[in-house]
Amino acid sequence: MSLFPVFLKLMDRPCLVVGAGRAGEPKIASLLAAEAAVRVVAPEATEAVRQWARTGRLNWQPRCFEPADLDGKFLVVVATPWCELNDSIYREAQQRGVLCNVVDDPPRCDFYYPAVVNRGELQIAISTNGRSPALAQRLRQELEQQFGPEYEAWLKALGQKRQDLFALAIDSEERRRLLHNLVTHERFEEFVRGRSLLSKIKS
Repeated sequence: MSLFPVFLKLMDRPCLVVGAGRAGEPKIASLLAAEAAVRVVAPEATEAVRQWARTGRLNWQPRCFEPADLDGKFLVVVATPWCELNDSIYREAQQRGVLCNVVDDPPRCDFYYPAVVNRGELQIAISTNGRSPALAQRLRQELEQQFGPEYEAWLKALGQKRQDLFALAIDSEERRRLLHNLVTHERFEEFVRGRSLLSKIKS
């Protein structure tokens, strides 16, 4: 089955996580990072999840799952150790048209969590279609070496230059040529050298 690669805007979208243990905590964290409106349903929770609840970053319901918890949700992540419960939640989500991810259970996933390289607004996501998360993690580590932290600052600079070019009354093809010229390897090296020089001057 082919996957459709997409980056979702989850800000303020209602998302549900069932389970708040060691498997659920990183999934919850990623949803919070995307500024989703997160509700967690679980009798117990890790200290991190409890702290997020205390500070109002999420809504934790310390109880067992109920089908009505899926009402109005955009997606649900299921992170419990009970296969029958996981299957039940998956089937309920399918009936309601709610996207579902059952952790470590590819057949019961409408979407997967990719291995992600984060460099500010630059995100590189890797998926193996659930076949080998370990391979995805290895590739992520390799890409983190290839794309260092300096890419975050470079992307910010490129974004500003793009805005500047769109503010000019120039031919669209010429603008396209200039934009592509900005992202060459040579221009990146110039940017890094310039930042290095500026850092030395400031120090």
